[in-house]
Amino acid sequence: MTKKESLRLFEKKNVRTVWDDEEEKWYFSIVDVVAVLTDSSNPQTYWRVLKNRLIKEGNETVTNCNAFKFRAADGKMRMTDVADVQQLMRLIQSIPSPKAEPFKQWMATVAATRIDQIQDPELSISQAIEDYRRLGYSESWINQRLKSIEVRKHLADEWKRSGVETGQQYAALTDIIYQQWSGFTAKEYKQFKGLKKENLRDNMTDLEIALNMLAEATTTELSKQVNPKGFNESAGVAHRGGNAAKGARKAIEKELGHSIVSPDNAKTLNSPTPTIEIAESSEEM
Repeated sequence: MTKKESLRLFEKKNVRTVWDDEEEKWYFSIVDVVAVLTDSSNPQTYWRVLKNRLIKEGNETVTNCNAFKFRAADGKMRMTDVADVQQLMRLIQSIPSPKAEPFKQWMATVAATRIDQIQDPELSISQAIEDYRRLGYSESWINQRLKSIEVRKHLADEWKRSGVETGQQYAALTDIIYQQWSGFTAKEYKQFKGLKKENLRDNMTDLEIALNMLAEATTTELSKQVNPKGFNESAGVAHRGGNAAKGARKAIEKELGHSIVSPDNAKTLNSPTPTIEIAESSEEM
């Protein structure tokens, strides 16, 4: 199961959301919805009181709500009650607000847009291009980034064919590839660039993206030749693919006279780090 956190805006107010790939549905932070609908200075308290009342009334919607760890305003990760579209529709009925109907329409649009993108990936790609442009990325970087997504998908398809399990096994193989060509695991690479929850590849330079594409494309072709079975054999192939890109990195660095692996990120290169909604298979977990 892959869950992707993102931030949505309703009337210039943040609503934290998470997309569940397995269930193919959005979950919304309930306390953020409460803040939007009530303009309360303390939406956490408002929701806590409302939640207790609804539980006492035997409200099944509240009982069935899930929780997800979101980043709070102070930067710390905290568990937050979330609800899907249907659950929120019911909860909103318990919150008197003139914004209820506009919010319901907005929420339905968010859900429908994502479903449309799943049915037609071109919509997702088109939206990503516009987002990247808005955030100040160059056209050449955008083209390369989109190509890297295609390369990644081919690798993910090959891992699936080889019997590798999605989730932690994909992440472990990705770490092997990263570590071989860059010297860093995904977590270490993010720390080096001063990142937290941001997407690592959205914070790579042109050359970093190019080398990572080379490593993943090489791993894909090697896997087709070797035909590994399961995670352990695929790990050996990932090691070889990443190592091949390491050789290219060393040769380029010798010509350039400096390291390709850079602490630069989207904030220093362009503008604030984005959250881009585009399908990409479990790259850093």
